[in-house]
Parts: sequence; C-alpha cells; structure tokens
Amino acid sequence: MTKRMTFKSVSEMPEIPISMGFMDWNKTGTWRAQRPYYVDKTPPCSASCPVGNDIVSFIQKIAEEDLEGAWRVLREENPLPGVCGRVCFHPCESRCNRSFLDEPVAIHALERFVADDMELRKEKVKREIEKAKEKVAIIGSGPAGLSCAYHLARFHYPVTVFESFSLPGGMLRMGIPPYRLPREVLEREISLIESMGVEIRTGVTLGQNLDWEELKSFSAIFMATGAHLSRALGIPGEKRRGVFQGLEFLKKINSGKKVTLGERIGIIGGGNTAIDVARSVLRLGKKAIILYRRSKEEMPAFEEEISEALEEGVKIRYLVSPIQIHSRNGLKRVECLRMKLGEKDETGRRKPIPIPNSNFFIEVDSLIIAAGEEIEFSFFPKGWERREGILLTQRDGSIGVKGLFAGGDLTSLQRTVAHAIGSGKRAALAIDCYFKGRDSEETLRQILIGEGPSISIFRYLHPDERPMDSHIVRFEELNMDYFEQARRQKESKLPPKVRIKDFREVTSTLPSSLAIEEAGRCFSCGTCNGCETCYVFCPDASILKREGVFLREVDYEFCKGCGICFTECPRGAITLKEEAK
Repeated sequence: MTKRMTFKSVSEMPEIPISMGFMDWNKTGTWRAQRPYYVDKTPPCSASCPVGNDIVSFIQKIAEEDLEGAWRVLREENPLPGVCGRVCFHPCESRCNRSFLDEPVAIHALERFVADDMELRKEKVKREIEKAKEKVAIIGSGPAGLSCAYHLARFHYPVTVFESFSLPGGMLRMGIPPYRLPREVLEREISLIESMGVEIRTGVTLGQNLDWEELKSFSAIFMATGAHLSRALGIPGEKRRGVFQGLEFLKKINSGKKVTLGERIGIIGGGNTAIDVARSVLRLGKKAIILYRRSKEEMPAFEEEISEALEEGVKIRYLVSPIQIHSRNGLKRVECLRMKLGEKDETGRRKPIPIPNSNFFIEVDSLIIAAGEEIEFSFFPKGWERREGILLTQRDGSIGVKGLFAGGDLTSLQRTVAHAIGSGKRAALAIDCYFKGRDSEETLRQILIGEGPSISIFRYLHPDERPMDSHIVRFEELNMDYFEQARRQKESKLPPKVRIKDFREVTSTLPSSLAIEEAGRCFSCGTCNGCETCYVFCPDASILKREGVFLREVDYEFCKGCGICFTECPRGAITLKEEAK
C-alpha cells in the first residue's frame, strides 16, 4: 500500500477529488453491473451500397493521408472504383448520417479521388500463384462479368471472359458516353483485372462463333450478357427511316461510327439512356428535345444527369406520350397525347393516363427511341425460368442448372453499374462455394453487410478479422457535441457552353487537399477511429494504452461499468451490455 498523504491546509488540497497515490490494489471491476465493449457496427452508407464497399474504412484512410491503404480497402470489394466514382448513382450518400447535420459526405468523389491517384494507378498486381484446377467461363465483360472475374482470380481460379464486342467493357464502353466515363479510366481498370491472369477474348458471341458445346470444358459458367436490345414502343411508324433505337445510337457514337442526323432530334424516354442520347446529340451540334409521359419527379434517370442535361440545353416535354410517327419528305411528325398522373403503379411512380382528344404534333428531323432495354434470350437453352423479362436465379446467382450462374442486367430490373458489380461479386463467392462443396446460402448470410443484400468479400476471406455487427447506426446514436457544420467539397465542372463542344469529361477529380478535408467530414458511424475520447473520459483509467498506442480494449478488472465511455463516444462504436450474473 502507498504512503499515506497529509495536507497542512485547505490550500494544499486539489480542487477536485483525486487520488494522489496508486489505486491498482482496488479492483473496482467487481462493482460492475454493465460491460462496455468496442464493436464495429454497420454504417448506413455501407448498408445501402450495392457493391458492398467498406466506405468508412476507406474514407478514414484518406483522412489519415494513407492513400495506398484507401486504395486497398476499396479494391478489396470493388475492382472498378474509377468507374463507380463517376457513373454510380451513389445511394450511399442518400443514407449518410451527415445529411441530418448539413450535407452528406461526397463519397463518390472520394472514391474517384483514390482511383485516380497518379501513383496508385501505376500499380500492377501480377502475381505468380498456383492456379486451381477448376476453370470458369464468363460470358460478357460488362461490370458484372468483370467483377466476377476479378474475385475469382483472387480465389486463384483460371478465368476466361468472352465478349461479343471488339473491345472489353460491355455497356460501360458501348452504352456510357466518354463525357461521363473516359475510356482511359475504363482501360486502366480492365488492365488491372487482366494483370491478375484473367483472359478476355473479344469478338466472341454466344450462339454465333461460341456454342454451348465448347463451354463444356469449363467447370462453371457465369452468364453476364446484359440487356442490349432497345424496347420497342409498339406504335405505328417507329420502323420508318430516320427513327433510331437509343442503345444502337449510343453504341455507334461510342465506337466512333458516324450517324447521319437532322438538326432537330426528338428522344422518347425518361431514363439514363434517354439522357445520355440527348446530351450526345448536343455534342454532335444538334438540338435535342426529350418526350416523357410522366412528370420530372417520376423520371428514372439520375437527378444529377437530368440537371446537367438541362444546363446544357436539352429540352424536356413532360406528360406527353407518342402514339404515332408520321413522315413526309424526311421530316418526322410525332403525334402525341397529353397525359395526367393517376395512382401509383407497381414501380411506385404515378401512372400516366391519356387525356382524351388531346392530340398534338411535334416536328423533328430525326427520332431516337430510348424507352428501355430488353434481354436477348434467343441463344439460351429452353427451360431456363424467366419472369418479367429477366432470368430467374437463386440469391447466390445459381439458375438451377449444375455449374451455371447468372447476374447483372440479365437477372435484375435494377439496371445500374453498382448492382451489376455486386451481383458479379456474389456469383464469384457462390462459384467458390460450389467448387468447395460449401453451402453458399449460409455463407452469404454470414457475410451480409447490415441486413443485406450486399456482402463483404473481406469477411469471407478473413472471417476472424474485424468482426462486424449488423446493427445500422442511426443519427440519434452519434454524439453531436464533437462535430461542427462543415461545407461539402464539390468537384468542379466545365461550363455548359464548353461541355457541348466535344465528348471530354465534364467533371474533374477533387484535388488532394480538398479530398482530405472532405474525408474529415465523415462521422465514421459505428466505427472506432482511435479518437481516444473514451480514454480521456474514463474515470477508472481502464481504457488501455501501451507505449502511446491506443488499444481499443477495456481493463475489466477496474472498469465499473459507469457508461461514460459509451455516452461520450462520438460515433457510437461502444456498446453496453448487462453483466452476466
């Protein structure tokens, strides 16, 4: 026991009650009725990411100025961060808890920043590794096919990707204009996938110069052929000369082919394809008007894309539905009906209802139909189950035929790049389970992010590292005493008048200083970032630190379970549970 201390006067006594000696003899942990412990919970951004990115971790690395670490965290789950940082609709930001304080963190801009770093992009990941004996064929080199190939290569499987176009990338290359996705970005990320040993054969089309018999030499097949057919309107005149299909138009433009158009171009549709077509038309020096049968609020196109199109000069006529296309001396007269909105339909949007006798005409020189996409099923064997225009699969991507899996736009009506990448990752895991005789459904359940459906490959490959709690952290669980309002950093964009002169990229990558500042806005919801607030406030000095290193551990011999660490934690990374009796 330490020497007893005495004070000669009140002035010698400390202003607050404090032990001036050692108290390690007093094991106050026996008083505890509740136990605090650290646990990584699920941030709402990660829970809503179709790819399954570990968003908080990669942003923490940026804030620490560890860009290589951020790069590795991103590529653990996503082989196409440069693509996603540009064309993803970033649902993660719509769930960001920061939006309740000021504005959501610019997650997509930070992902792009890491992917575009000059030093990291030089990295090649060639590895001399022993390959497994099972070979996998992937049909289609779009985002789903590339994602599946990447993760299978990480599992050491020999992978061959078959692509019908002359260059890999699928609709990333053929469907998305360069002003949104520069080709050098796509080439860079595909090159990294190929450097892992993935073989991509282009100019090979299933049902033409590739048949099912040739695929029997592979142990498993992943179908990722996408939705490449434009949906017809089913109205008189749509097959007239000068009427184009949206996807075919984009394929020609993006492959450098010339398309002969008039001056005034009408585009029918309200999705991303319609917006891409209209903005491409402007860059060809033409005028573009979109005809859409619902209101702006119901448009399925991304809001940011709509805003940029309007800035550039695209005109949009809402609540009009074409019913017939007339043609005279090369001029197209689109006969339309005015519409009104009724009750919500199965898509959650208000249903357009024709107004009787409201016919009117819009005159254009050329017309492009971009009313949706469909799947080419003609080369599929009979008996494969389909519903609502998509191929039906199990949750792991299997289609009920031994060794056959499918994903991407082929199996989902959520036709986004992010959803396709996530489905490719899920299929790669299912194929690995298939080869190893594991229950893929149970495996998926164990690595769901939050409540799913996104999964964590990191947790699949490293099950004992960094266990995660499925609880999704709410804004109310954060301690706002530690955060101040801070302006969201925005990427710069070319002026509209400059944009439409060519197809160069519209948006610029954040500079390093602004990216690090933006990363500092992240709350790190549910994830300990070593701020040491708990260490400072613990009255029992039971938060452990050794040689200046914060351990994120509690010394339960002294912890009384007062809960101060739990209350003060800025990001809800500490949980209290009742002590076992």
